[in-house]
Amino acid sequence: MDSPNLRQLRYFLAVAEELHFGRAAERAGIAQPPLTQQIQKLERALGCQLLVRGRKTHLTEAGSAFAADARRLVEQADRVFDRTRRVARGEIGQLRVGGPPSVMLTALPDTVRHYRQRHPNVAFTLREMATSKIEEALLARELDLGFLRESKPGRPLQSALFLRERLVAILPATHRLASAPSLALKKMRAEPFVFFPPHLGPAFHQHLVQACVTAGFSPNVVQEVAQWQTVVSFVAAGMGVSLAPECVSKFRRPGVVYRTLPHLETNVYVSWRAEELSQAASDFLKIALPATGATARSPGPPNWRQPPR
Repeated sequence: MDSPNLRQLRYFLAVAEELHFGRAAERAGIAQPPLTQQIQKLERALGCQLLVRGRKTHLTEAGSAFAADARRLVEQADRVFDRTRRVARGEIGQLRVGGPPSVMLTALPDTVRHYRQRHPNVAFTLREMATSKIEEALLARELDLGFLRESKPGRPLQSALFLRERLVAILPATHRLASAPSLALKKMRAEPFVFFPPHLGPAFHQHLVQACVTAGFSPNVVQEVAQWQTVVSFVAAGMGVSLAPECVSKFRRPGVVYRTLPHLETNVYVSWRAEELSQAASDFLKIALPATGATARSPGPPNWRQPPR
């Protein structure tokens, strides 16, 4: 015999509260005969009588006990259903985002602020991580979205362009090249360089080295440091010069200037596991991608509509 189902519990509660089959049927939105049949099936499944029918319907002792428990079950089921629908709509749930330190200096914090204003009930986590670690965390399902500089991984990840920004030279203020507002990279060929270690962001490190090679030289790296603030400090101390995304110029320090390098840029991509994009992550992307003015897009994830430009 089939076990009682949630629909039968709802029908029974309608009768238990109305104590009238006609009114209960109208409340449940079905005809009275099918309602009566469902209550009878419920009683057969339970092996006991829940209602005494007659001129005045009333609950048996078992029916009263069952009504109290059934009401709690239905209310709990309704909460489960509501929570599931809200998660599916991206109203609640969680969103875990990772980004390298330099990307934290771009439009990402503003994107996070707008998202949290629109979705205050989503548990949001933003982790600052090296680019090399972000891709690993995405593959391990420890992040839902990851921002990667100069790294655009393929399957099982999917990527879209988040931001394109210029590269700048970081120079001591007294440097011979500091007087011009911009300079050609080839003029830095004889300089000692302060760089970050390749393992923190292999793709971006290679991008900088290749820019130098294209300009006719291999950079003489005399010092490696992990943080952009430290890079700027070492340049201020006269240890060398450096190359950086333009966002790093937000670090204002006496004795240091930033100069534009014409035609040199760097890309930041946002990545996620293909076919596993949650509604919360999709909502974040709808805010993030149009806001940056990015000039390229990868195919959108399922059910993701990009707003018109």
